[in-house]
Amino acid sequence: MSSYRINALTMWAAQQNGLSKADISLSSAVGDASFRRYFRLTLPDGTTQVVMDAPPEQEDSQPFVTIARRWRSAGLPVPKVHAANLADGFLLLEDLGNTPLQHLFSDDATTQTYHAQALTLIAELQNRVGPDSLPVYDTALLGRELDLFPEWCLSAWLKLPPPESWHAVREQLIQHALAQPVVTVHRDFDAMNLMVHKQQLFMIDFQDAVAGPLSYDLISLLRGRYCHFSSEQFADFVDIFYRQARSDGRLSSSVDFATFLTQCHAMAAQRSLKVLGIFCRLTLRDQKSGYLERLPHFLDHLEDSFSFLTEQDEFAEWLQLTLRPAIMKRLAEIPS
Repeated sequence: MSSYRINALTMWAAQQNGLSKADISLSSAVGDASFRRYFRLTLPDGTTQVVMDAPPEQEDSQPFVTIARRWRSAGLPVPKVHAANLADGFLLLEDLGNTPLQHLFSDDATTQTYHAQALTLIAELQNRVGPDSLPVYDTALLGRELDLFPEWCLSAWLKLPPPESWHAVREQLIQHALAQPVVTVHRDFDAMNLMVHKQQLFMIDFQDAVAGPLSYDLISLLRGRYCHFSSEQFADFVDIFYRQARSDGRLSSSVDFATFLTQCHAMAAQRSLKVLGIFCRLTLRDQKSGYLERLPHFLDHLEDSFSFLTEQDEFAEWLQLTLRPAIMKRLAEIPS
């Protein structure tokens, strides 16, 4: 970040609080996979705020501001937007602290408890705000996300062609997604985007929210970066979500649990394939580190999903006999 931009950001943040630049201090907080960067602003009385730096030529902050204000007005736990300068890409936000949810996964019981809380938060999101104003998670978008896998993971990184079964798998995963009720979808409801603040879960990083499948945020949580649940644990969490959705009307009583569980495994497969592609793209195109070593974790998720999608046994076999050895071999070749 240039000294000119950091100076402009600091002066703007001070002005929003009626202070001079000398009255405040700014320290780096955290970055993310995009071009956004975050800073913690400390005011003279010791209170803090978070400043988001999102260069407008690379990041459009309008969706974040619009969604934050709409969701907050609906009573959802998201950070308050104190001020926004969209022309320069500066946002002044409520400080939610330094505890993303994964930092509290200390043991199985605690992990289970927090995941149950997160399921309740998904229900609140889906029940309190309708999806009408959001971009639609349609066939084209689902397809573009799936295509990241053969483009970036297979072709660009592994130099491997997709199997003959790929097109049938791609089509089936899209159809499973489209068969579900359309709700408000956070789209990255992973533990890292759930901050624990004042003993409550707050959602962040929601600027890519869409109108999409009922199970998507559930899958982002259960098949995320930090946990690997057994098939029995996964089914138990899905059952909790299923019962909640049936009771409050998000899911029709005509959809039985076996059908919904299959849809969840298909959604998990779609997301894992997308993540494998995105992580390779972040590494190869964006020169970001720390993503390739996470591939085996999502490969485990992917194999778990296809072990339940029995109509795609050929692709499941390809995952085990071709893709896994190729990924592990390529990772072993990377200098430590």
